[in-house]
Amino acid sequence: MAANVQQAATTATSDPYVTLAAAISTGLACVGAGIAVANTGAAAVGAIAEKPESFGQAMIFVGLSEGIVIYGLIISFLVLNR
Repeated sequence: MAANVQQAATTATSDPYVTLAAAISTGLACVGAGIAVANTGAAAVGAIAEKPESFGQAMIFVGLSEGIVIYGLIISFLVLNR
């Protein structure tokens, strides 16, 4: 485990664009997920106000839009560990 951490640190310091790529992938994924959650969250609140039994379905859509951040983090981990 310690060897993997040392290797990742060596790779990150040898190429300055690796950390930039990881930061951009995570940052853009977070911005995109924020926009998606804002839109789906507002629609979900409106749908729940009209029809309370649609709570589960609305939360699934909000959860799917939050999954975008997970994809960005996975990409940044793959870039940092190459």
